[in-house]
Amino acid sequence: MTTKTDAQFPPEAPLDCPLCPRLVAYRGENARAEPDWFNAPVPSFGSPDAELLVIGLAPGRTGANRTGRPFTGDWAGDLLYPTLSKFGFSEGEYQARPDDGLRLKSAMITNAVRCVPPENKPVGAEINACRPFLNARLEALPKLKVMITLGKISHDSTIRTLGLKLKDYPFGHAVQYECVSPWHDQPLQLISSYHCSRYNTNTGRLTEDMFHDVFRKAQSLI
Repeated sequence: MTTKTDAQFPPEAPLDCPLCPRLVAYRGENARAEPDWFNAPVPSFGSPDAELLVIGLAPGRTGANRTGRPFTGDWAGDLLYPTLSKFGFSEGEYQARPDDGLRLKSAMITNAVRCVPPENKPVGAEINACRPFLNARLEALPKLKVMITLGKISHDSTIRTLGLKLKDYPFGHAVQYECVSPWHDQPLQLISSYHCSRYNTNTGRLTEDMFHDVFRKAQSLI
């Protein structure tokens, strides 16, 4: 089970994080190919007073790994950021770059894995190695009320971070759970969603209306 001692990790991974050899090597490959990109563990983005935490899978190679801000510069962000705006969780205009002036309101975005993985597929050891940063991120948000997990990997890692059993909290789109947190006085609400990836939206697995329903539910809980 997650404990206070696990939070010796900071909420954000160091830019030269050495924990996952495969991801370190891939960061190096990208840095050599694209030296002007961010090419480092991508920090969380948003308010330290967040009541809503959106937890993604990992940075996309040409999205957050390029720009240094979660979900910025790729298709997933083109759906996520307008949705946050629609439900009052941001102000300013999202322009797919980290200097666009966009600000999140009572919300934060992070990832279960902070470094870009090859083919967008982290392995189990990498998810486990990065989990202490998610642990510390949750502990550092004292006003947190609702979490939205994007995809099964994000969902499962968040459940494990809270010290809970996956069999008791299975992933499903728009499924809501009340979760006891080691760091908060009140239970947190967790809402699962299919990831807002181009693949999921192109195949119809996730529609804009389905995604909006998840955030509408989160808004109602805050």
